[in-house]
Amino acid sequence: MLTARLIDNIWATRKTDLLNGFKFMLAEVIGGSDRGQRIVVIDIIGAGIGDRVIVCTGSAARKMLGNDDIPVDAAVVGIIDEDCNFE
Repeated sequence: MLTARLIDNIWATRKTDLLNGFKFMLAEVIGGSDRGQRIVVIDIIGAGIGDRVIVCTGSAARKMLGNDDIPVDAAVVGIIDEDCNFE
């Protein structure tokens, strides 16, 4: 898992049917050796721009979406509380 901050929405009008209905966002990793890296994530919990979030990647992300065939590498699975100071 990664910690990241959501920095923008991503709109993709044309995409594979498997991705219809999902909310895409741009996230910047805020911890660890990948700090500063930007990744595209799927948000399934209603997070918003500016939220610090927990992101799972790879097959764990696909399992969160309930389908191993979905072409997704990262999904938001938690919103970090404001009073959690780890940066």
